[in-house]
Amino acid sequence: MSMQVYVNGAFVAESEAKVSVFDHGFLYGDGVFEGIRAYAGKIFKCEEHIDRLYDSAVAICLTPPCTKAQLTAICEESLKVNGLSDAYLRVIFSRGVGDLGLNPRLCKKAGLVVIAGAIKLYPPQMYEKGMEIMTGATPRIPAEALNPKIKSLNYLNNILAKMEGLEHGMEETLMLNSQGFVAEATGDNLFIVRDGVLWTPPEEAGILLGITRQTVIDLAREAGLTVLEKNVSRYDIFTADECFLTGTAAEIISVTKLDGRCIGQGQPGPITTDLLGRFQRLTREA
Repeated sequence: MSMQVYVNGAFVAESEAKVSVFDHGFLYGDGVFEGIRAYAGKIFKCEEHIDRLYDSAVAICLTPPCTKAQLTAICEESLKVNGLSDAYLRVIFSRGVGDLGLNPRLCKKAGLVVIAGAIKLYPPQMYEKGMEIMTGATPRIPAEALNPKIKSLNYLNNILAKMEGLEHGMEETLMLNSQGFVAEATGDNLFIVRDGVLWTPPEEAGILLGITRQTVIDLAREAGLTVLEKNVSRYDIFTADECFLTGTAAEIISVTKLDGRCIGQGQPGPITTDLLGRFQRLTREA
C-alpha cells in the first residue's frame, strides 16, 4: 500500500506528495520541523514537540497554517491512514511559495507537510555493543548566529559534520562549539557518567534542548541520580565511566569510543543500560 502523506490540506499518495519549487523551504531552507515518535499507536510527548515547533515558527516570524489542536489531529490521522503503530512522524512548516528572492513577506501562506513512516537510525548491534564516534572539524553554529532552539529546515551545518564521520566509517560525529566545549552530535544530545553522576552540556553550549534529553534527565532524577548541566570537554568524555547519546529517533545509544579511544570499559555501562530500560518502559506505557 502506498504511503499517504499530508501536504497542504490533504492526504495524497507518496508519489503525488509534491511542493512547489518556489517554496522557500526548498529554495532557502526557510522553515522549521519536528521529528516525533509514536509507540503502540500513541504519539510520545506530542504536546512538547508541537509546542517546540510553534515556538520555532514564532522565532522566525512564520505564521503556522493551522492550530496546535488541528496539527495534533493531522498527526494522529497520519498514523491511522498508514496503518502504523510504532512510527516516526516528520512535521514540517515551510515559509511557503514566493519568488526567487529572499523576502519572506512575498510568501503568502506557510506550507505544511506531515510524513509518517518507519525509521531505523543506527544498526541494532550498535545498541548492544555501543558505537564509536569521532570529533568533527565542523563546529556547531554559534547561538548568536542562529539560536539552536530553532529547529530549522537548514541542517547543512549538521550534514557537513555527519559527512566527516561517514568518510571515516562512523555513524555519528561530535560537534564542538566555538569555545571548544562539546555541543552535541549531528542529530543527538550527549551525556556522560562520572562516579555515578550524569553530566550533559547546558543550553548555553549551543545545543538543541532535546525532548528525549529532558525525558532522560527526568528519568535519571526519578532514579535518584544527580544530573549536572555543565560544560563538557573531550577530556571529560575520555575519562568518563560511560557515555551515551539521546534523540527522538535514536532514543538512547551507548558511545564506547571517541576518536579511537575507549570510554570506560568499552561497552554499554550499567547506568546507560538502566536508563534505556526506563525509557523503553515509559514509551510503551505512555
